[in-house]
Amino acid sequence: QVQLVESGGGLVQAGGSLRLSCAASGRAFSDYTMGWFRQAPGREREFVAAINWSGSTTVYGDSMKGRFTMSRDNAKKTVYLQMNSLKPEDTAVYYCAAAYSGFVRYVSRVNEYDSWGQGTQVTVSS
Repeated sequence: QVQLVESGGGLVQAGGSLRLSCAASGRAFSDYTMGWFRQAPGREREFVAAINWSGSTTVYGDSMKGRFTMSRDNAKKTVYLQMNSLKPEDTAVYYCAAAYSGFVRYVSRVNEYDSWGQGTQVTVSS
């Protein structure tokens, strides 16, 4: 189990940028695959990005590619999501999640993750 706290959300105009952070507590942070998901009202929770234990491999949802970049700093026990060229469709609550790497099968599936942050609101105006 790892505890997660997101920060960095806010209000931004279309075309702007935001950088989200997720701070983890607990031991063995590098044992976890980390993910970002988002959920807008009336929609299913959507996969945004994931990163492996070392940060050498990242995976993105189709609509995020070329705009979002995920990274991690294991020494700081923190993961980041840099969001550029934001669109109104990106408006959602963004959640950080952790999955023990030895048990992960599909990083884009919500039910693979057993630890979740409280979420941070991102609102993109047009």
